Amino acid sequence: MRELAETALTGDERVVPRRSNAPKHCGWCGRRLPEAGNVGRRRRYCGQSCRQRAYERRTALQRSGLPEDAVVLSDTEIAALQDRLFQLRCAAEDIVTAAQDGASASELRQLAEEIATAAKDLEQLR
Repeated sequence: MRELAETALTGDERVVPRRSNAPKHCGWCGRRLPEAGNVGRRRRYCGQSCRQRAYERRTALQRSGLPEDAVVLSDTEIAALQDRLFQLRCAAEDIVTAAQDGASASELRQLAEEIATAAKDLEQLR
């Protein structure tokens, strides 16, 4: 879905769509896409391999009859995801405990950076 911001102009001037400045991410791996110019179609994937994996997934979904928004994970992928979620929860609990114990600001900052790193790792499901 395109995110266009329109500006209303008066008289004979046209309404010119502008692209939003929100960062875009690869439709397959979730990596941030580089900023592009205002000409041409927006990139959806960071590279040919991600584009190919997305195509393979779409065609497999069409053959299987699953809904397009279905997420299919193997047992190994689910276990890995649960492990990463557990790590994130433990890091959050560490901050709560450290704050209750009167930890210094630098220690809390370091723990917060660990949470940010764990959350960033979770963003990339594939």
